[in-house]
Amino acid sequence: MSGGSIIWFTGLPCSGKSTLAHLLHDSLNGQGVPSEIFDGDIVRQRLTKGLGFSKEDRIENVQRIAFVANLLARHGVMAIVAAISPYQEARDQIRKEFQTYIEIFVDCPLEVCQACDVKGMYQKARDGHIQHFTGVSDPYEIPTSPDLVLKTAHETQSESLSRILKLVT
Repeated sequence: MSGGSIIWFTGLPCSGKSTLAHLLHDSLNGQGVPSEIFDGDIVRQRLTKGLGFSKEDRIENVQRIAFVANLLARHGVMAIVAAISPYQEARDQIRKEFQTYIEIFVDCPLEVCQACDVKGMYQKARDGHIQHFTGVSDPYEIPTSPDLVLKTAHETQSESLSRILKLVT
């Protein structure tokens, strides 16, 4: 494995994006491959603080993450992004702009995501306490041409990680 890439996990909230991103990060580090994680929740607190959840702000959020991830990728780092990235338009722009972009769709049914939601965000969104929540009051556009589709409700984390590593190595 040489050179850097942007490995982008997209999917509904609580689909397993962050978990898989961290497993990949640990595996790559164990192989001596430099990698960094951009977790959507953490990025919103630091890099894109002040952006809201309108379609325009979500697209800007994705573009900012992609820009920084590409800086790392250009220097041989595997930039691992775990961000909902709900709009096809934004994902297409990244693919067009950055040659090292690998898109992984974490395909998990809404019911399973809700069952995995330990913070109760889905319920809060249904109760009207969280506005613009992807999968409840905001859309998620299923990727039209991801490089890999992971069915996290039907495969183990080890199986998913194995498939990811096969793709990126």
